[in-house]
Amino acid sequence: MAQLIYTANTSLDGYVNDADGNFDFTVPSDEVHGFINDLERGHGTYLYGRRLYETMKVWEAMQQRTDLSPVARDYADFWCRAQKVVYSRTLKAAETARTRIEPSFDPEAVRRLKAGASTDLSLGGAELAGQAFAAGLVDQVHLFLAPVIIGGGTRALPDAVRTRLELLDERTFGSGVVHLHYRVSGQA
Repeated sequence: MAQLIYTANTSLDGYVNDADGNFDFTVPSDEVHGFINDLERGHGTYLYGRRLYETMKVWEAMQQRTDLSPVARDYADFWCRAQKVVYSRTLKAAETARTRIEPSFDPEAVRRLKAGASTDLSLGGAELAGQAFAAGLVDQVHLFLAPVIIGGGTRALPDAVRTRLELLDERTFGSGVVHLHYRVSGQA
């Protein structure tokens, strides 16, 4: 069975964006981006909330650019090859290839998707992740902690969900970003 893996770039105080929705503090260095590429490359399907999909869809247009760094080119290539499932009550049609829109998050459908997938699934978007955590669907967590405190915004991890995590790996990058890799080990 495939695993559902949540990855988030976050401030040290746990926010994926600030109170105004800005997330420029999470833009990765080439070193961090290359590491993320190695983590994400084998994922065959990305599950997104609408807001993160709106951010990520630029990778389809970027694939056509000739001026991308090798790290960005690599990411654009495998992002475009992957299947995408976007959970949105407002989007009616996908704006990228290999993308389908689902009007709501259905935990049973995701369980079936995991059971039938031959590659791991990537989960993105804090609100969607909260729903997946609450349903007991998340198997692993990758957090990339930026060396900044922003004091508010959208939390990377859900409120009102208790989950035990087992630390599998950690790494510090030259930019000061710290990567923490956890396995979800059950209800706390």
